[in-house]
Amino acid sequence: MSETQTDPTARIDQIVKNNDVVLFMKGTPLFPQCGFSSRAVAILDRLGATYETVDVLQDPEIRQAIKQYSDWPTIPQLYAKGEFVGGSDIMMEMFENGELQELLGTQA
Repeated sequence: MSETQTDPTARIDQIVKNNDVVLFMKGTPLFPQCGFSSRAVAILDRLGATYETVDVLQDPEIRQAIKQYSDWPTIPQLYAKGEFVGGSDIMMEMFENGELQELLGTQA
């Protein structure tokens, strides 16, 4: 296994760059493990967005590294087009004012 495959920051970078929209969350879309992750999934589903998820509870290295990667202390974290968008509060705010729909190219 190469260095980049084992380095959690490099793995995160690859996931973010290879997926248009990715949500790092606790649990899965069908079984979120915290209220904030549940809200993030609900927002994306409401928008009909196509997105990938990463369950940070399954990978403690990713769970720790994602906080340094984004310089954001909490999970969930949404990335779109390679850029950090924010957590569930920011997602809700952007959803309510139409910015998230614009960013993701969806309609509510």
